[in-house]
Amino acid sequence: MIVFGLFLMIVGVTATAQTVLVTMQVSNATLGATLSSDAATVRTFVNGLVRPQDLTAAVDPSRLSTVETGLSMIAKRGEILRIEIRDPAGVVRLSNAPNVRGLGAAPSTAYSAALAGHPQTNIVSSGPDSEALGETVPAKGLIREYFPLVGTDAVVQGVVAIWRDDQPVLDAIATARNYVVLVTLSAAFVVAVILFLIFRAAQRRIVRQTEQLVEAERLDALTGMPNHGTLVAELAVGIDAATRDGESIGVILADLDNFRLVNDTYGHDAGDTALLQLSGTLAAILPEGMLAGRYGPDEFLVVARGVAVAGLEAIVADIQNRLGSESLAIEAAERLPITISAGIAVFPDHAASVTELLSTVAVVLAEAKASGGNATRVAGRAAESTAETRSFDVLQGLIFAVDTKDRYTKRHSEDVARYGVFLAQRLGVEAEVLEGIRMAGLLHDIGKIGIPDAVLRKPGRLTDAEYDIVKQHVALGDSIVRNVANIDLVRAGVRHHHERWDGKGYLHALAGNDIPLVARILAVADAFSAMTTTRPYRKALSVEEALRRLGDAAGTQLDERLAAAFIRGIETAPNAPMPGDDRIAVPLWVPSAAQVA
Repeated sequence: MIVFGLFLMIVGVTATAQTVLVTMQVSNATLGATLSSDAATVRTFVNGLVRPQDLTAAVDPSRLSTVETGLSMIAKRGEILRIEIRDPAGVVRLSNAPNVRGLGAAPSTAYSAALAGHPQTNIVSSGPDSEALGETVPAKGLIREYFPLVGTDAVVQGVVAIWRDDQPVLDAIATARNYVVLVTLSAAFVVAVILFLIFRAAQRRIVRQTEQLVEAERLDALTGMPNHGTLVAELAVGIDAATRDGESIGVILADLDNFRLVNDTYGHDAGDTALLQLSGTLAAILPEGMLAGRYGPDEFLVVARGVAVAGLEAIVADIQNRLGSESLAIEAAERLPITISAGIAVFPDHAASVTELLSTVAVVLAEAKASGGNATRVAGRAAESTAETRSFDVLQGLIFAVDTKDRYTKRHSEDVARYGVFLAQRLGVEAEVLEGIRMAGLLHDIGKIGIPDAVLRKPGRLTDAEYDIVKQHVALGDSIVRNVANIDLVRAGVRHHHERWDGKGYLHALAGNDIPLVARILAVADAFSAMTTTRPYRKALSVEEALRRLGDAAGTQLDERLAAAFIRGIETAPNAPMPGDDRIAVPLWVPSAAQVA
């Protein structure tokens, strides 16, 4: 508004100055036009009627009457009130007012200039300033004009003096000035309106940009959600209010699993897409009143207060289920799964301040991530006691280690054990062998504890060098299980389950029946589990599609007889194990007393 006011002031000063200048120009132009008109009239009259001897004292009366009659006629045609023709001494020789004839006055500055050959025009009052002789010329204001009479010898022989009423001229000047003022004010008004609109639009834009800058300081540029600083500030305010009101504040710290690997493999655009999908899921699931925002590069913080704190675990489960039904579509790649690990902590149960609460939930999140991802941990809650922990031994410890490194590997191993036992039962294998197949299935990927995370969890196609690293897990696993009961059966399954029926597998390129039966069984179970389980680099296939691909692999990758038996069993057996079906879950191997001894 200050700038707008300054602009209006500049416009006003400019308009006023323009009006004054234009008025002066109009006045000069009007006076100049009047002078030109009267000069033409005088020239015509003098050339046609006045003689040099008329400017002397000895003039015939009839001649005087003729000339003065002509002067009177000129005066009647316009606003001319008096015309005098004076000699160089300033004595009136001819006039439309005969009573001033013979009167004289000392030459004035204007009269002397006229005698010098320079016509003069002045606006004067009707008093002595008019330099009219005799009676006062009847007008409030006068325009006085002096025209030099120049003879044929270029010598000034006299002066024609004209006094006219200035009111018509002033009226014309005033009219012109009014028009100028009207146009100037109209233009100034238009300019003011335009400036107002421009400045109002600029002001709105400035306000909008200011609001956007303020919002940009509060919101994450990618997701549009509150950023780290805003979340911490809001949480601090919430904890103060909760302390005052005796309420609880609960927080969820969720982390996208394998986010760094997705970025490294497919670029930041893919990572941004995953972040946007997670933020959209949070917006769709979180109840009204909960605060959520981007806390870190791949971390989101959810803040709940009061009774909503009790539902945080259910909210995390809803988020994980929703993400489980979605996928990250990336060009030239299969559908990638999106999973999160989450930690939950509550004020004042687990922390007494904002800093302590955030530190606690960060530690709990790290525990959830260490369990292999897609997991939830609550601060202060001890791990549940299970048959696994109650029956702990060295092998179970190894499997727990795999679970800690990669949750998929543990779930996959349990599924392979289920599918392997099912297939072995369809083949009529002895009970003792069934136990060995179960153990081999549980331990077949134990060597993956030695594979680097960047390779094991890579959400994309492995390079040849990375694939060579992965191949070594069978040899490492064989070394780990060398002292297990049923040693030969288990080791054969662990070491050879990646051999192919056509001899193109690893590590020994065995073919056909040279591959131990246990390894051929595990190869079928391993392939079915791998296809029906969500992997870091793609979503799970349907059972129908997995069975179709198993049939396609029969005779090349897989033993055709075993593949056909497995497919037929899954399609027809009433107790057929299915992906995610824990009705016939295979427990971790619990050694017998003799084995323990």
